[in-house]
Amino acid sequence: MFQILQKQPAALDIRAGSTATRLIQQNGLYAEQIDVIPGAAGGPKGLGLQGLDRAIFANFLPQSPKRRTLIGSSIGSWRFASILAWGAEKGTERLAELYTHLDFPQKAKRNEISQICAEMLQNLLADRADKLLTDPDYHLTIISAKARHLFQSDHNLALLTSIAGIVGSNAIARKHCQYFMQRVISQPLHEQQFRVTPDDFETHYQTLNHENLQAWLMASASIPGVMNAVRHIPHAPTGSYRDGGLIDYHLDLDFHSKGIVLYPHFVNQIVPGWFDKMWKSRQSNPNNQARTLLISPSAEYLKRLPLGRLPDRKDFTLKGMTRQKRIQLWQQCIAESQRMGDEFLELQQQQKFAERLQVL
Repeated sequence: MFQILQKQPAALDIRAGSTATRLIQQNGLYAEQIDVIPGAAGGPKGLGLQGLDRAIFANFLPQSPKRRTLIGSSIGSWRFASILAWGAEKGTERLAELYTHLDFPQKAKRNEISQICAEMLQNLLADRADKLLTDPDYHLTIISAKARHLFQSDHNLALLTSIAGIVGSNAIARKHCQYFMQRVISQPLHEQQFRVTPDDFETHYQTLNHENLQAWLMASASIPGVMNAVRHIPHAPTGSYRDGGLIDYHLDLDFHSKGIVLYPHFVNQIVPGWFDKMWKSRQSNPNNQARTLLISPSAEYLKRLPLGRLPDRKDFTLKGMTRQKRIQLWQQCIAESQRMGDEFLELQQQQKFAERLQVL
């Protein structure tokens, strides 16, 4: 008797903007088309994309080497930094290993959490800063936020007052968050410089170098209330710098792409800022995402994970979740992500992306 093998549900949700859809339907998807890769904020969720990241950076993009812009906010910038420092395979593994084995004391204070994360980042980069700053194929761009007024302080009352003000202002309109913070874009000094189209947020541009690389990466992931703001960044204006996801959570920006923006993401939608999560009406600008190909875990894939979702920052404090259990579940989730990478490569090799495209 022959055993009937049941095919697994699709691991990937694939969505595209209008121009990307047309290009893929007409020409298929090839590495030479990709010129920008964004990386969103989202904490440990980034670990759940390991297999997809590895397939893209180790197998797909090397098919057509060229200068590409990597734009990362928070964990997105750390994912890219580790890949540039160590290569796609070792880099994704190193980030997953270090992040998964983080150990925070019970009721850890902001100073303790900041110090532990800074040590992890130092181990992540080791002595590889030069590889990030001079990589011939990738231009690393790190997004952070410069706090304004009371939001510069880490004192509890000032911080809580600021966040309440941001939430209230953002409820009226996203643009009002400009009174609390400004965007900062840090990148190596290279002829290829990324510039955002002017919007509601004042944007500052800073040069990445050996002296400030770790500080800017740390600032990009410094969640207010959880970690201290980063201050005294070499060669930067005096100020308090915080998580880039506050303004650019999923990076709803004009990427100035001439080809296709390949976006490996945690979810199948793009939410502009962290404080926009509570507002379903806050959707991405279709003009910004016209050239975007969004690749994310499918609903069926997520259901089959040990936690029914990707790793999350709340797992560190989830009731009944021991450190050993969390590590085990996260490692299972990371191992499963290889299925996303395999499916991506199969779709590309067989040129079947056009059959799976949904509207972004």
